[in-house]
Amino acid sequence: RLVESGGGTVQSGGSLRLSCAASGLTFSNYAMGWARQAPGKGLEWVAASYKDGSTSYEGSARGRFTIARDNAKSTLYLQMTGLKPDDTGMYFCATPIVAGTPDRSFGTWGQGTQVTVSS
Repeated sequence: RLVESGGGTVQSGGSLRLSCAASGLTFSNYAMGWARQAPGKGLEWVAASYKDGSTSYEGSARGRFTIARDNAKSTLYLQMTGLKPDDTGMYFCATPIVAGTPDRSFGTWGQGTQVTVSS
Protein backbone atom coordinates (compact mmCIF):
# COMPACT_ATOMS: atom_id res chain seq x y z
CA ARG A 1 0.00 0.00 0.00
CA LEU A 2 1.18 3.52 -0.83
CA VAL A 3 -0.14 6.64 0.88
CA GLU A 4 0.80 10.11 -0.38
CA SER A 5 0.65 13.32 1.61
CA GLY A 6 1.97 16.86 1.51
CA GLY A 7 0.00 18.35 -1.34
CA GLY A 8 -1.65 21.73 -1.11
CA THR A 9 -2.05 25.12 -2.73
CA VAL A 10 0.94 27.39 -3.18
CA GLN A 11 1.75 30.49 -5.16
CA SER A 12 3.97 30.37 -8.19
CA GLY A 13 7.60 30.11 -7.10
CA GLY A 14 6.70 28.32 -3.90
CA SER A 15 7.77 24.92 -2.60
CA LEU A 16 6.14 21.73 -1.38
CA ARG A 17 7.44 18.40 -0.16
CA LEU A 18 5.40 15.34 -0.96
CA SER A 19 5.73 12.11 0.99
CA CYS A 20 4.72 8.56 0.11
CA ALA A 21 4.57 6.02 2.93
CA ALA A 22 4.84 2.42 1.77
CA SER A 23 3.69 -0.70 3.57
CA GLY A 24 3.35 -4.34 2.66
CA LEU A 25 6.44 -4.43 0.50
CA THR A 26 10.19 -4.55 1.00
CA PHE A 27 10.64 -0.92 0.04
CA SER A 28 14.39 -1.04 -0.55
CA ASN A 29 13.90 -3.69 -3.25
CA TYR A 30 11.73 -1.48 -5.44
CA ALA A 31 12.26 1.31 -7.90
CA MET A 32 9.76 4.00 -6.96
CA GLY A 33 8.37 6.86 -8.98
CA TRP A 34 6.25 9.97 -8.84
CA ALA A 35 3.73 10.57 -11.59
CA ARG A 36 1.27 13.39 -12.06
CA GLN A 37 -1.93 14.05 -13.92
CA ALA A 38 -2.64 17.64 -14.85
CA PRO A 39 -6.27 18.72 -15.40
CA GLY A 40 -7.50 17.37 -18.72
CA LYS A 41 -4.22 15.61 -19.48
CA GLY A 42 -2.81 12.12 -19.17
CA LEU A 43 -0.45 10.70 -16.61
CA GLU A 44 3.25 11.41 -16.93
CA TRP A 45 6.26 10.33 -14.94
CA VAL A 46 7.89 13.16 -13.00
CA ALA A 47 10.76 11.50 -11.18
CA ALA A 48 12.10 8.05 -10.35
CA SER A 49 14.30 6.58 -7.64
CA TYR A 50 16.05 3.29 -8.31
CA LYS A 51 17.37 0.59 -6.00
CA ASP A 52 20.97 1.46 -6.80
CA GLY A 53 20.43 5.04 -5.61
CA SER A 54 20.22 6.59 -9.03
CA THR A 55 17.45 9.00 -9.95
CA SER A 56 15.88 10.37 -13.11
CA TYR A 57 13.61 13.31 -13.87
CA GLU A 58 11.16 14.40 -16.53
CA GLY A 59 12.39 17.43 -18.43
CA SER A 60 10.45 20.20 -16.72
CA ALA A 61 11.12 18.74 -13.27
CA ARG A 62 14.88 18.54 -13.72
CA GLY A 63 16.63 21.16 -11.64
CA ARG A 64 13.51 22.06 -9.64
CA PHE A 65 12.37 18.77 -8.13
CA THR A 66 14.38 16.33 -6.02
CA ILE A 67 13.30 12.76 -5.41
CA ALA A 68 14.64 10.99 -2.34
CA ARG A 69 13.94 7.85 -0.39
CA ASP A 70 14.41 6.72 3.18
CA ASN A 71 14.53 2.94 3.05
CA ALA A 72 14.55 2.68 6.86
CA LYS A 73 11.20 4.50 6.96
CA SER A 74 9.86 2.98 3.73
CA THR A 75 9.11 6.49 2.54
CA LEU A 76 9.58 8.24 -0.77
CA TYR A 77 9.78 12.03 -1.03
CA LEU A 78 9.49 14.64 -3.73
CA GLN A 79 10.85 18.08 -2.87
CA MET A 80 9.43 20.59 -5.32
CA THR A 81 10.79 24.12 -5.61
CA GLY A 82 10.18 26.92 -8.07
CA LEU A 83 6.65 25.65 -8.63
CA LYS A 84 4.78 26.85 -11.69
CA PRO A 85 1.06 26.79 -12.55
CA ASP A 86 1.87 24.02 -15.07
CA ASP A 87 2.89 21.82 -12.13
CA THR A 88 -0.73 21.74 -10.97
CA GLY A 89 -2.17 18.25 -10.84
CA MET A 90 -2.69 15.10 -8.85
CA TYR A 91 0.59 13.53 -7.82
CA PHE A 92 0.88 9.79 -7.33
CA CYS A 93 3.65 7.54 -6.14
CA ALA A 94 3.88 4.17 -7.80
CA THR A 95 5.89 1.05 -8.40
CA PRO A 96 7.19 -0.42 -10.66
CA ILE A 97 8.39 2.20 -13.07
CA VAL A 98 7.61 1.25 -16.63
CA ALA A 99 8.74 2.84 -19.85
CA GLY A 100 6.30 5.12 -21.62
CA THR A 101 3.02 6.42 -20.27
CA PRO A 102 2.19 5.42 -16.69
CA ASP A 103 -0.75 3.07 -16.30
CA ARG A 104 -2.65 3.01 -13.03
CA SER A 105 -4.04 -0.43 -13.85
CA PHE A 106 -0.51 -1.86 -13.59
CA GLY A 107 1.53 -2.07 -10.41
CA THR A 108 0.87 -0.42 -7.05
CA TRP A 109 -0.36 3.17 -6.82
CA GLY A 110 -1.33 5.50 -4.04
CA GLN A 111 -4.54 7.51 -4.00
CA GLY A 112 -2.72 10.70 -4.94
CA THR A 113 -2.24 14.11 -3.39
CA GLN A 114 -3.39 17.32 -5.09
CA VAL A 115 -0.93 20.09 -5.88
CA THR A 116 -2.30 23.44 -7.01
CA VAL A 117 -0.02 26.28 -8.02
CA SER A 118 -1.63 29.68 -8.41
CA SER A 119 -0.19 32.41 -10.60
